[in-house]
Amino acid sequence: MESPNLEFEYGDTDNFTAELSELYSYTEEPEFSLNRDYFEEDFKNHVKGRRWMELSMEEQRAYVMRLLDALEVTDRDKRLKVARAILYLAQGVFDECDTETDVLYWSRHNVFLLYDMGIFTALLELLSMEIDNNQACSSAVRKPAISLADSTELRVLLSIMYLMVETIRVEMEGDSPERKAAREAFKAELGSPLYNGEPFALLLFTMVTKFCSMNAPHFPMKKVLLLLWKTILFTLGGFEELQEMKVRMREQLNLPPLPEDSIKVVRNMRAASPPASAMELIEQQQQQKRGRRSRRPLVKQDSLDTYNERDPFKNDDVRDEEDDPEDMDSGIEGEVDPLDRDVIIQPPPPPPPLRPPTERLSFPKGLPWAPKVREKDIEHFLETSRNKFIGFTLGNDTDTLVGLPRPIHESVKTLKQHKYVSIAEVQIKREEELQQCPMTMGEEEVEEIPAEILYLGMLPSLSQYVIALLKLLLAAAPTSKAKTDSINILADVLPEEMPITVLQSMKLGIDVNRHKEIIVKAIAALLLLLLKHFKLNHIYQFEYVAQHLVFANCIPLILKFFNQNIMSYISARNSICALDFPHCVVHEMPELTAESLEAGDSNQFCWRNLFSCINLLRILNKITKWKHSRTMMLVVFKSAPILKRALKVKQAMMQLYVLKLLKIQTKYLGRQWRKSNMKTMSAIYQKVRHRLNDDWAYGNDIDARPWDFQAEECALRESIEKFNTHRYDKNQNSDFTPVDNCLQSVLGQRVDLPEDFHYSYEMWLEREVFSQPIQWEGLLQA
Repeated sequence: MESPNLEFEYGDTDNFTAELSELYSYTEEPEFSLNRDYFEEDFKNHVKGRRWMELSMEEQRAYVMRLLDALEVTDRDKRLKVARAILYLAQGVFDECDTETDVLYWSRHNVFLLYDMGIFTALLELLSMEIDNNQACSSAVRKPAISLADSTELRVLLSIMYLMVETIRVEMEGDSPERKAAREAFKAELGSPLYNGEPFALLLFTMVTKFCSMNAPHFPMKKVLLLLWKTILFTLGGFEELQEMKVRMREQLNLPPLPEDSIKVVRNMRAASPPASAMELIEQQQQQKRGRRSRRPLVKQDSLDTYNERDPFKNDDVRDEEDDPEDMDSGIEGEVDPLDRDVIIQPPPPPPPLRPPTERLSFPKGLPWAPKVREKDIEHFLETSRNKFIGFTLGNDTDTLVGLPRPIHESVKTLKQHKYVSIAEVQIKREEELQQCPMTMGEEEVEEIPAEILYLGMLPSLSQYVIALLKLLLAAAPTSKAKTDSINILADVLPEEMPITVLQSMKLGIDVNRHKEIIVKAIAALLLLLLKHFKLNHIYQFEYVAQHLVFANCIPLILKFFNQNIMSYISARNSICALDFPHCVVHEMPELTAESLEAGDSNQFCWRNLFSCINLLRILNKITKWKHSRTMMLVVFKSAPILKRALKVKQAMMQLYVLKLLKIQTKYLGRQWRKSNMKTMSAIYQKVRHRLNDDWAYGNDIDARPWDFQAEECALRESIEKFNTHRYDKNQNSDFTPVDNCLQSVLGQRVDLPEDFHYSYEMWLEREVFSQPIQWEGLLQA
């Protein structure tokens, strides 16, 4: 059966409740009541006979101040109890609430109060202490099996910090001006180098590298990665903020506005029917041999055109029996696969309505994207035309059309109408000018925005961060086999006592799978955000991160991730709704049975897994776009069948990024592949943006192009190093450093000599100067 269309709304994150619930493993569930007990024990001693909700704002502030003082005690156990009490406040004093809405309301109220009282800074100091706690690290390294108990302090601290970052980050309707001001202050604080001269994200990156180097195997990696992702999302901004920044930046650079908002275009797209699998094709061929009906080998071109131009939202009428279904296959949405026409002859039912009809009617007719042309493409087209018609070229001149026939004039006019100059092209040109004329161009003014501060902080250890994140992604990928030397990412999910019953084993199995999925989700979202923000800030920052990803084998890793049954990954049900926060702290716990665990939730798909898949495809697109050497890696690693299987997921956004990856390598896959995959080719034509000069569908003369892939990467690396050196290496021994060439001032400089030199300088003179024969004639001749 063909999979249904997936009602998936892509965004920066899942809904707020889902994001909160993913912070906790199911094995941490007993700790909710532990937090409550420590809070109530302390609260009853200081506030007699009243509840937290009954206190006035001033009384609440006074109590939080008391907790803040108690955090500074030297006794580790007492400090942990206070931290648990603070965590209970951040979790929304759930014992006093009747509904999940109440829990979320009080959690929000308390988090803003905690931030206002300076709790975050105090937690940061404790976190730094825990990271540097060599005793805990060394005892964890020696342990044969690490469990939840080894990371208790870190988990409590990271949970409070995550709740604060995530709650303050999410804007709610009806937020008071004070809360809006607190949000902006917290955002600026997290993004600026306030913590030991570095932004907060760098401390978390350090935790990731320390964990992956096996020096701290007890670090709760899932919580660290979630907090790191949300910190970068908060400080740098999400996809919509990126779009706004892009629009503003184009205005500043006097570039024409963007032809469309890509997020909105993709949201209005509809999924295409996936291409038939090999088994289906074989079955259909066998049915044809049984003599269902004869087929004509050719079809008139005009009937193809009328078929392609039909309104895709009208019910498709049954086509003329004469028309050849294979040749006319255009992958229009909502249509029965034409290859199945032999079996199903009646008209297909209309597709289920995905959105209100008004929104669907506003979808533009024709192709979804405005075509784009680069300046380089126009130059190449004119160079070819001039060589052909007048026998010589004019270099980069795109205005002189003398001697060229009229159709070429029309072509150039059309190309120029769709010319698109990207921000990256302007930045590369500016960088070349700075390299060529460093004296006249002067110092480059770099705006200290959060992305710039983060890049500057990450620069010295960027390769370590990238390798560590990819190691974690590999360990969490469902296709990875457990190896003895691989890193253990389950330290913060395994209980101290391993399960005894079948039910406990099933619950732990679901928890482990869910844990891995959340790690993949956080890493994929984090890497995509970094790539997008660095690309907007400066193209060479993006290229530096992308090159490190490629060198750390990111391309085969993502392909390995997709080399699985992607439909079963997207529809995986590794969650137990009854154990999700805040449901589990408000409602009575139902009795869990093996049957209820096997059934899972009733959702059509798993949001986080589909989100992870789309983000990984977007990362793969970003690092391979316009790079021949990396496109060839996709071909060499045989990515086409893997990507084609991913088209089975009927979700427009995911299909778009798969088709983009197939488009860039189509010309290298050979004529036979293109002939056998016409449905995929049609889908690419319909959904992916057109580059007017791109012969992606034909692959003419590709064997004759002498690309030196190694040289391409080396040239890029050289440009990146020049950029990093001139912008960030302030202590460089530049050719343009002023030189003192006055003899008197050079000889008159005071030189500090070591003390022992005063005692032995006469011996030094005798040995090094007087006893050495000098060939004066030789010096004169030289």
